[in-house]
Amino acid sequence: MEQEKLRLRFTAQGFTPDETVNEYGDEVQSWKTRMTTAPWQTLYALSFQPRAPWLDAAGLFLYQVADAFQRQLTRQPDLELRREKITVEPDAETLRALSDSVPFVNGAQFVDAGWLCHAFAQLNERFAQEVAAFDGSVAMYLAGKSQQLRVPERIFFHLVESQDDAEYPFAFLATYATRTAAGKVRHMPLKYALSEYKGRRDKLLELLSCLNRVAEVAPLIAEFMEKGELFHPLRLRAEEAYQILKCVPAIEAAGIVCRIPNWWRRHAHGVSAAVVIGEEKTALLGLDTVLSMVPRLEVDGIPLSAQEIQDLLAQSEGLVLLKGRWVEVDHARLQQLLDAMDEQAGEVTMMEALRMELNGKKDANDPDLGVVIKNGTWLNELLARLRTPKQLRSVMVPRSLHATLRPYQKEGYTWLNQMNALHFGACLADDMGLGKTIQVLAFLERLRKRSAQARVLLIVPASLLGNWQGECERFVPDMPYMRLHGGGAKELGEFVAGDHTFLTITTYGMASRIAQLAQIEWDCLILDEAQAIKNPLSKQTKQIKKLHARMRIAMTGTPIENDLGNLWSLFDFLNKGLLGSFGEFREFCRDLGAHPEGYGRLKAMIAPFMLRRTKDDKRIIRDLPDKIETVDKVSLSARQAVLYRQCVNDLAKRLDELDGMQRRGLVLALLTKLKQICNHPDQFLGQEEYAPQESGKFAMLGELCETIYEKRERVLVFTQFKEITPYLDEYLAQRFHCRGFVLHGGTPVAERAKMVEAFQSERYVPYMVLSVRAGGTGLNLTNASHVIHFDRWWNPAVENQATDRAYRIGQKRNVMVHKLVCQGTVEEKIDQLIESKKELAANVIGSGGESWITEMSNEELLSLLKLEVDR
Repeated sequence: MEQEKLRLRFTAQGFTPDETVNEYGDEVQSWKTRMTTAPWQTLYALSFQPRAPWLDAAGLFLYQVADAFQRQLTRQPDLELRREKITVEPDAETLRALSDSVPFVNGAQFVDAGWLCHAFAQLNERFAQEVAAFDGSVAMYLAGKSQQLRVPERIFFHLVESQDDAEYPFAFLATYATRTAAGKVRHMPLKYALSEYKGRRDKLLELLSCLNRVAEVAPLIAEFMEKGELFHPLRLRAEEAYQILKCVPAIEAAGIVCRIPNWWRRHAHGVSAAVVIGEEKTALLGLDTVLSMVPRLEVDGIPLSAQEIQDLLAQSEGLVLLKGRWVEVDHARLQQLLDAMDEQAGEVTMMEALRMELNGKKDANDPDLGVVIKNGTWLNELLARLRTPKQLRSVMVPRSLHATLRPYQKEGYTWLNQMNALHFGACLADDMGLGKTIQVLAFLERLRKRSAQARVLLIVPASLLGNWQGECERFVPDMPYMRLHGGGAKELGEFVAGDHTFLTITTYGMASRIAQLAQIEWDCLILDEAQAIKNPLSKQTKQIKKLHARMRIAMTGTPIENDLGNLWSLFDFLNKGLLGSFGEFREFCRDLGAHPEGYGRLKAMIAPFMLRRTKDDKRIIRDLPDKIETVDKVSLSARQAVLYRQCVNDLAKRLDELDGMQRRGLVLALLTKLKQICNHPDQFLGQEEYAPQESGKFAMLGELCETIYEKRERVLVFTQFKEITPYLDEYLAQRFHCRGFVLHGGTPVAERAKMVEAFQSERYVPYMVLSVRAGGTGLNLTNASHVIHFDRWWNPAVENQATDRAYRIGQKRNVMVHKLVCQGTVEEKIDQLIESKKELAANVIGSGGESWITEMSNEELLSLLKLEVDR
C-alpha cells in the first residue's frame, strides 16, 4: 500500500500542514502537530533524520532547503569559533538550484529568493538557540545530531588567478580562523599560527593535524608541507594549480574548505558538446514547424572554432588559457566529443525541441558524453518574448472596442495575437477580476476585423452565458454572435451547421451533446473556466477535445492545482503532445521526487504558453483595494442549541449500527442538518416563521446591515441553501427599507443578466442574496463593498471565488468580507481548515466538500460535531 503523505503548503512567511482526508499514524500525527505549532523548529529537527517516506512534494522541498542550509553551515571554517553568532546565507548557486526545485503545490508562488533567505535565517536562528544552550563544542553538537555531519577545520586553502604573471598565473595561500583579543574572528595567513601558538605546541598540533590527512590525498600539498612552503603565499604554474584543483573534493572531504575559482566549481572549465536548435529565424507556424539542429563544441557556452579545437588537441593535457578562459584539456574526451558531433546534425520539430528541454537538455543517446541540447539565439529570443509579453511589439487595439485596456491588459491582448500568429494554444490564467474577458474580446474583435469569414466557438459554464452576452453587447456591439442554449441538441446542431455567425457561445453541457460542433473547423476555440476539463477521463473533457480549431484559448484563474494531471489535461487541449502522453507525463512526475530540478524545467517549458498575473501584485494592478476578512462568531439561540445536541445524540446512537455507504450517507445528511440549524432552526424544521431572534446569525446579519444601510453601501450575502434565500430577502428588505435581488440556480439566465445590470447601475440596490453555486463565479458585482458568507462552504476556493464577485477590477473601495460562524459548533471547528486553505487553488479540498469528514473514526467524528458551549 502506498505510504500516506503529510500534506504541507507554503505561506508568505513559511509553511504549514494542510488538512487532509487521511487519518495519520501516531508518528506522522506527532510531526503534523509539531509542524503546526512550531514549523521551523520542527523542520530543523527533522532535517537531521533520514528522509521520511511520508513527506509530500512540499515536505521534500523543505527537506532540500534544510539540507542546503546544513551544507552551507558546515562549510564555515570559523564555525567552532563563532558558534551561535555564525550567519549562514544561501549563495547565488544555492538560490538558483532551490528556485528550480519548487514543486507545483499550494503556495508555491510565495517561494522566491526572499522566502528562501528567510528560511535560512529561521534555520540559522534554531541552530544558534540550540548551540548557545549546548555545553560542548559545535563538533560534539553536530555529531549528536547526525554522524553524517562534521565541523570543518579552521584552515582554509585559497587558490586564485593572478593575471599579471604569465609564468605563474595562479596564487595559493593557506589561512586559519582565529579570535582576536577583542573577540572578533579573523582569517590570518597560516604562518601567524606559529607565533600565536608559540610555547603551546599541543594547540598548534591540534590546529595542523588535519594537514596530515590532506597530505595523503594531495601530493602537491604534501610537497609544500615537506619544504615548509605551506606557511607562506605561493605562486603556482598552471600545471601545479591543476593538480590542486583535481584534488579539491578529497581535500574538502578531509575537512579543509577550499576557496577556488568559480569556473571550476561550475564545471565551466571543460570542453562540452552542444546541439543548438533554432539558431536562425524560420517561418514558425505551430509546434510541427521544423527547426535546424547544429552541433558544436564550446567552453562555458562560448563556441570553439575548428582551429581552436585543433590548437587544444596540440596542447599538453591540463589547464590551457583560451579566449581569456582556463580550459581543461583532456585529449581522449575531446576526441570522443568530436566523433559524436558527426552524428548530431539534423532537424527537429518545435515540439520535439521543447520536449528535450523538459527532459533535461541532455542527449539520451550519449548520456556519458553529456551532449547538451540548447536553444539557439532566435528560438531563445522568441520564447523569452512569450514568457515576458512586455517585450512583444505592441498590437493596435481596434477602435471598435468600446473599452480602454489597462497596460497589462494590452500586454495580454498583444500576447494572444502573437500566440495566434504562431498557431500556439494559449492559456490566459490571470487572477479572477483582472479582466480576462475584455482581453479575449479585444483579441476576437481584431480577429473579426482581419478575417470576416472566421468562426469562433466559445464554451462557458451555463451561469456565465448572460455575463458573456452582456459583455459582448457592451464592449463589442458590432460583433455578431449567437447563443446555442435552451433547445434540443439535434435542433441546435442542425442550426449551427448552416450558420456562419462569427461568434458562437454555448455551454459545456451543450458542447458535449451537439455532434455537429465537431464537424466544423473553427478558427478559434475558447474555454472559459477551463478547469471544467481538468479531468482527462471525464466524458465532457473527451468530447470537448474532439473539437477542431486552428487556435485554442483556455481561460482560468487556477490552471495549476495539486494534481499535475490537471495541468496535463489543460495542455493536452491547448497543445496536444507537448507534455507527451498521459502515461509519459505521469512517469515524469513520479521522477520529480528524486530529481526536483524537473519542476523548474516544467515551469520554463509551459511559461511561453501560459500568461498569469495576480491582483496581489501591486506592480501590475494598483487600483484594486485590499480586502479585509473577518470571522464573526455568533452564539446559538437556546432553540438552536437544543436541536443541535439532539441531532448529534441521534447520530451517536446510530453510528455503530451502520458502515460503508450507509454510514457515509448518514454523516453527510447530518452535516447538512447541522448547517441548517446554525442558520436558523426553522430552516431545519421546514417552518416559515424565521423569527430573527431565534438565530444568532440573523441577529448578527441585522447588526452588520444596519451599519451598511447608514452609509448607503451595498452588500452581497452568500448562502449554499436555496430554500433560505426568500427569508433572507425578506429580512434584509426590512433592514434596508427597500428590496434587493435574489439569484439562485432557478433564476433564468436572462433574468440574472438584468439583475447584474441593475445592481451595477446608479440606482441604489442595497443587497443581493446569492446561492454560492449560481452566483459564485463569473458575475461582476463591484458596486458591493461588503460580502457576507451567511453559511460556510467548506472549500476555500469556492468561497474566494464568491468573494471575488466584489473584489475585482473596478472596485474603488475596501471590500469587507464577513464570515459568520456559530461558536462551539462544527462550523467553528472547520473554520481553521478553511483559513488554512484560503490561499489554495480551486478544488484542492475536492468537489465533495465535506466528504473527508465521513472518513473519520466514530470518536473523532463525534468530537468534531459535539457542541462545545454550555447552554
